[in-house]
Amino acid sequence: MELTQEELNERIAVLRRYRTLLEAQRNKFREYLMVLEKQEAKIEADDSEALEMHAQLENQIVANIAGLQKVILPIQRMYEKAGIEGAETMQAELQELQQRVLAQNEKNRSLLASRLTAIRTQMTDMRVMNPYRARRSIYAEKTAGGSMIAVEA
Repeated sequence: MELTQEELNERIAVLRRYRTLLEAQRNKFREYLMVLEKQEAKIEADDSEALEMHAQLENQIVANIAGLQKVILPIQRMYEKAGIEGAETMQAELQELQQRVLAQNEKNRSLLASRLTAIRTQMTDMRVMNPYRARRSIYAEKTAGGSMIAVEA
């Protein structure tokens, strides 16, 4: 089967667009992985403000990746339907990068879960160790006070 110049040009355009989108997605995954790695350091350093900023940045990157994926899927179908070859190595690299992102994300989740458990334990210990915990008033003494009043007129 001989391809016409128009069909060949169309396949080249699909391949170029597909590669461009895959490269953009790869860059977003790299950015996301970098944020996750920095987030791990902030979790270990117990820097809550930086963690909040990382979480916001992470949400933006994930939204960008999802948006790219919506654009990539139709082009990928066209790419596969046309039987074009040439982006397999990039797809494999992207898959490997996705696996690294998922592994780092899981690592950060487990670090956050262990940190949260440690904070809860610390709060429980603070409640138990509070010397005023069982008193009605922090000014109340456990020793008995006087019960008689001397009144002189």
